Amino acid sequence: MSTQEHAHEGPDTIVPGSNPAKPSIVTRFRRSFLTKEGLIGDYDYAFLFRPNIPFLKKQRKSAPFFGLYDPMPIMLAMLLGFQHALAMLAGVISPPIIIGGSGANSANLSPDVQRYLVSTSLIVCGVLSSIQITRFHIYKTPYYLGTGLISVVGTSFAIIPVAQGAFAQMYQNGYCPKAEDGSFLPCPKGYGALLGSAMVAALLEILLSFMPPKILQKIFPPIVTGPTVMLIGTSLISSGFKNWAGGNGPCSLVPPPTAFFSMCPNISAPRPLPWGSAEFIGLGFLVFVSIILCERFGSPIMKSCAVIIGLLVGCIVAAACGYFDNTGIKAAPAVSFVWVHTFPLSIYGPIILPLLAVYLVLMMEAIGDITATCDVSRLDVEGRVYESRIQGGVLADGFNGLLACLATITPMSTFAQNNGVIALTRCANRKAGYFCCFWLIVAGIFSKFAAALVAIPGAVLGGMTTFLFAAVAVSGLRITTTMPLTRRNRFIVTCGLALGFGAEMVHNWFSNVFTYSGDNAGKRGFFDAITLVCSTGFALCAFITLILNLILPEEAEDDDLEETVVQERVSASDSASGAGTVGKKGEA
Repeated sequence: MSTQEHAHEGPDTIVPGSNPAKPSIVTRFRRSFLTKEGLIGDYDYAFLFRPNIPFLKKQRKSAPFFGLYDPMPIMLAMLLGFQHALAMLAGVISPPIIIGGSGANSANLSPDVQRYLVSTSLIVCGVLSSIQITRFHIYKTPYYLGTGLISVVGTSFAIIPVAQGAFAQMYQNGYCPKAEDGSFLPCPKGYGALLGSAMVAALLEILLSFMPPKILQKIFPPIVTGPTVMLIGTSLISSGFKNWAGGNGPCSLVPPPTAFFSMCPNISAPRPLPWGSAEFIGLGFLVFVSIILCERFGSPIMKSCAVIIGLLVGCIVAAACGYFDNTGIKAAPAVSFVWVHTFPLSIYGPIILPLLAVYLVLMMEAIGDITATCDVSRLDVEGRVYESRIQGGVLADGFNGLLACLATITPMSTFAQNNGVIALTRCANRKAGYFCCFWLIVAGIFSKFAAALVAIPGAVLGGMTTFLFAAVAVSGLRITTTMPLTRRNRFIVTCGLALGFGAEMVHNWFSNVFTYSGDNAGKRGFFDAITLVCSTGFALCAFITLILNLILPEEAEDDDLEETVVQERVSASDSASGAGTVGKKGEA
């Protein structure tokens, strides 16, 4: 049996030459929890906490590698699972805080609902990650649900630009309410419409998951997905930067809509200041610098959760300087769970097209992330088992998006940062993945923790999210560079980025194209959908690059040119080596 098949069938597969006797559950429990070898083992735990201090002699000893089914100590699995949870924590809590927060581009939900969304996001991510990690075989079919790897999922950043554009449109057309003074009232109806529409759009990814992975990769190559992901990160950076300067709500508008928002976050805050004050800039900068210092001097466990350490440093300084408002923490219940708050599910037609683009991006992100996870887990990245992991991962990605919306949270995506944790800690064991799910669920249930996250000052949150969003843009750049930049591919990227960046820089460029104001709600909704797509940079980029990649033929001259350059280099290398040989003979 090949290594690939063995990895596919798991540790309990009877392999020729192996012991067919399978230990009982009680025996395995005793070995894991009641023996020193099973509980602690002989792992060098100091390796995870040893900082990278300059001028000190570094140990060259590397940690052992734990494969997918290798036995590993329970204590180590708990510790590495906690490290995975910390690495994805910032990405899990940011979307619900941004989407449910205040401002013309958010749902303006009440503080208790925002705390609920953060708690539920942690719980749902823990539960749905276990689906990806477990890998279920669909009865009497060749299909799977899940990857069987440490493929953790979290709330997607790709939904944020669509949600922000949708809420801005909802407040403008009266779908979401405004107060008499023009301020924005809570819009749970709009949030429910976002969830309902996302559930419908999730069916696209579920259906596409049953296509052969090779066809999917041909239709959606990196030349399509790379620029799209880059535009997602670029569009989000402005939101992070606004928070860095004091807040992303009404206080960031010039002039402020009311006197109540003349200071950030508002005049009733513990230490209100004008938007863009030096104190706010300094708090965000402190978080940013802390992340850099962790990357330079931190131990392996610090590097993988540098974003959270930077956020913690910023929170400590902000609390010491009096920027924290603890009323929400005191008012929060001790525990929380899913469906404590619910929202009226509905479909908002104008966002269906942008959400379809979101799920196409999520699907291709999942394919890339699963491939990277196989690579760092020392598994094959080609062949039948690999393709079944891709199929199961894409299906689970779409299915998790559907379940997340039913659980009142925006769609999920497969997180890439945990691949860095696997490479850093040399642990690809699913046991660590399950403990990661455990820690996320525990953090979500204790809602005081979520309340503390919601209470983080905007400047501290902005210093962290700006880094995260820039990392998304860089991820898109990395995906793009995996394709050869031939003349054709450069042309496709140029067209996509030209319209995408233009729409991001001038959001209202398409707002006066359709001037229909009649009573036909379907016609008005269709025009709103086109306007929203053309105002959302990454959606516009996705559709343009997808169409151009399908209609523009491959140019033979590009391939010939590349072959000619390679042949010239080889010839030059051969000539140089030949001359060197002749010279040596002459010397002899």
